[in-house]
Amino acid sequence: MNAKHVLNYAADQGARFVSVRFTDLVGAWHHLTYPIEELDEDTFEEGFGFDGSSLRGWAAINESDMLLIPDPQRCWVDPFQEETTICLIANVAEPITKEGYALDPRSVAARAESYLKFTGIADSVFVGPEAEFFVFDEVSFHNEQYSAGFDVNSEEGHWNSSRIGGEANPNLGYHIRPKGGYVPVAPLDSLIDLRNTMTMIMAEVGIHVECHHHEVATAGQCEIDFRFANLLHTADNLMLFKHIVKNTAAAHGKSATFMPKPLYGDNGSGMHCHQSLWKDDSPLFAGDEYAGLSEMAKFYIGGLLKHAPSLIAFAAPTTNSYKRLVPGFEAPVNLAYSARNRSAAVRIPMLSSSPKTKRVEFRPPDPSCNPYLTFAALLMAGLDGIQNRIDPGEPLDKDIYDLSPEELQDVPSLPGSLEEALDALENDHEYLLKGDVFTSDLVERWISYKRENEVNPLRLRPHPLEFSMYYDI
Repeated sequence: MNAKHVLNYAADQGARFVSVRFTDLVGAWHHLTYPIEELDEDTFEEGFGFDGSSLRGWAAINESDMLLIPDPQRCWVDPFQEETTICLIANVAEPITKEGYALDPRSVAARAESYLKFTGIADSVFVGPEAEFFVFDEVSFHNEQYSAGFDVNSEEGHWNSSRIGGEANPNLGYHIRPKGGYVPVAPLDSLIDLRNTMTMIMAEVGIHVECHHHEVATAGQCEIDFRFANLLHTADNLMLFKHIVKNTAAAHGKSATFMPKPLYGDNGSGMHCHQSLWKDDSPLFAGDEYAGLSEMAKFYIGGLLKHAPSLIAFAAPTTNSYKRLVPGFEAPVNLAYSARNRSAAVRIPMLSSSPKTKRVEFRPPDPSCNPYLTFAALLMAGLDGIQNRIDPGEPLDKDIYDLSPEELQDVPSLPGSLEEALDALENDHEYLLKGDVFTSDLVERWISYKRENEVNPLRLRPHPLEFSMYYDI
């Protein structure tokens, strides 16, 4: 698609507005809406002006003028607006140079793909994320000086087994046990129609859904898998995917969240990321080594494992992420690779023998991440592994729960908190700076933002559980 195609598409659809979408540093989508008459061919070169200083982690007030440069490669009609509105995804650019803003996540992803081609190692990287989420019927939370708490509810939740039903909302007894929610049929899975609707909307806007199902946790945990694509396109898809999930749920009187761990004592929501490199339309990860991998794929894994402690500062970027990444459970915290062991940080899927399907799956990420930064960081770590021939060691095919304490000592693990992950990123980020993909300013801004706005506020606040443990001391 080019600018003329977008304008023709808008005319064919009878569009009255254009919504220009962009992603802030932390990973939230924002938009500005303009009458369709404000969009012309020059807009795709000149862009729309906006105030970058009002967004989290971005420009200072004295350098606030920024441009949104729409990308004509992707255009769709917003399925949630009453008036016909076409949507475009934009890169954020400096107004003087027109170059991509160094702190714009989408520009980072574009630079990562350009750097891959520059290395000559490959010309394409394909990414396929599996973003899990919860759908609740009600959610409330508060954090005051004198009070704090949260409450979430889903009719599927096992705690509703004893609820006294009424004529308008009877209790029919179909509730999902803790950790018993993996792919049941109706009536236990009450969200089939909702996921069907989400899937159909995704198809309308160009996202190819391959499968959807209920996930392991009680109380509305779901997964919708869509087809892989190149890095930038997949990151765009994931932003649109999350938008559709949230808005479709809201339209049905429900609330969807990609928070990694909203429930205690049950599975959290992860986002396993499948990756593969290709060159001249040929897959590069298939070979005759362990699990059908090529030597290049093993070195790519070596880079992921070496840099995993710093990678997850982007890939598992919230304090809540580390309520999911806890040793001793099924969480992928062990810095090893395996074709079978799902507690390993890297898994090699073995569902097909076709070279075209050979890929590596990095399992620690969760869907609270900024996909542009996360996918770019994963690629840069893997390329560093290839360039430096980093040996990932022996695979971990043993049951992690059967390993002796002596054997466990030889298996490193991920940081146990966001604070530790940020420390790791502070000490290990040179691999991200190659080709000016990431900048030192972005890394420093990310670390300082997360420490000041997430780590420290949580550290300072009393937790409700502490009253149960310590009030009567």
